[in-house]
Amino acid sequence: MTQTLGVSVADTAALSDVVGKAAGIRLDIGCGRNKQGPTWVGIDFQGLPGVDIVHDLMQFPWPLESDSVLVAVASHVVEHIPPANLGFIHWMDEVWRVLKPGGEFAIVTPHGWSAGYLQDPTHVNPCNENTWVYFVKEHPFYQFYSPKPWKIKMLTWDYTANIEVVLIKDSL
Repeated sequence: MTQTLGVSVADTAALSDVVGKAAGIRLDIGCGRNKQGPTWVGIDFQGLPGVDIVHDLMQFPWPLESDSVLVAVASHVVEHIPPANLGFIHWMDEVWRVLKPGGEFAIVTPHGWSAGYLQDPTHVNPCNENTWVYFVKEHPFYQFYSPKPWKIKMLTWDYTANIEVVLIKDSL
């Protein structure tokens, strides 16, 4: 069962209290023990210190309202999202659902060809600098899966290290 600060998500008053304290939600997805800060809402599948919402990130919908998140961050998370059966596409669609229109999503992940990606046996989703154009509706690759649309605000990468990308929720 999904837990929020030790209470069931069925207790919507408790969930609303957690969300309300974040003053227009800044969401740290897969925060683990390293949440961005006290004004952020941390969601993770493990009930670690700093995690506000304990939830399996592959179970949709997440216990957050649509269009409730101003900004989201996922640092070293997407490489753990299974791509099988369009799992990564569905995961990205869920982030899109919870973000407000025009909301920003910052991602840091090891480059899919880097030693940092290859060395970890829990990495299952190798991303590279071209992965993100599949989410941009103006790009020809978008038509293959037609996920919820994003715009790329910033993209930087190093083949031997990480990819950093900031996406903006685009309109349908």
